[in-house]
Amino acid sequence: MDLGLKNKTALVMGASRGLGAAIARGLAEEGATVYAAARNTEAITAWASSLPETAGKVHPLSLDLAILESINTAADTLVAAGGVDILVNNSGGPPPAAASEAQRDDWLRQFEAMAANIFHMTSTLLPGMRERRWGRIISIASSGVEQPIPRLALSNGIRSALIGWSKTLAAEVAAEGVTVNVLLPGRIHTQRVDELDAAAAGRSGRSVEDIAAESAAGIPAGRYGRPEEFAAVAVFLASEQASYVTGSKIRVDGGAIRSV
Repeated sequence: MDLGLKNKTALVMGASRGLGAAIARGLAEEGATVYAAARNTEAITAWASSLPETAGKVHPLSLDLAILESINTAADTLVAAGGVDILVNNSGGPPPAAASEAQRDDWLRQFEAMAANIFHMTSTLLPGMRERRWGRIISIASSGVEQPIPRLALSNGIRSALIGWSKTLAAEVAAEGVTVNVLLPGRIHTQRVDELDAAAAGRSGRSVEDIAAESAAGIPAGRYGRPEEFAAVAVFLASEQASYVTGSKIRVDGGAIRSV
């Protein structure tokens, strides 16, 4: 299947590692020109240089979602270059905290980086999509918005705001050829998940291997997902063929969420 991405331009945030890097690679492999954005552009250069099939397709872009000036600089660069057709909103996860422990400053700081600044970047890049009457906005949230994850109160709460914003925006731009969707990763084997398993092991006094095995046992698929499996869904949503999919949140979790 030709996904129709060869003449498209994408911005993928959080592309130095994990899900963002996997999505950036997937889009580049389909022929899209990809601005891979993160604070650590050296890491992007490293993985991009190891993939000769994407040579010339991946362009590292410095971006820190916690700093408004950084966002505005990156957005101005992209608009001056002609804008993007595909926007993948992907922020880092906040530190673990129980809802009863998280402080006001924690909420404000994390909301700015994980929600408000993403909304701002999208609003800056959206006019070009509307003018071209073609665009894909894909935001990465978490399965915690449907089944809250213990001790991830900041993530559960702030990513839920991302869901409401996405659904609202989807209805506003659907008739202009712009789709807006959210992906809900479950336990995908990334460095972030390894860090969460290590934190759980530290609290419980158990080994990381025991924590990971217990988590995998609770997933119907019986294992953690692979980043490339998650990226494949994102790449399809970015494609020409996904033009009638909008306003949706799609689970990629091996069946971990048991509700319908």
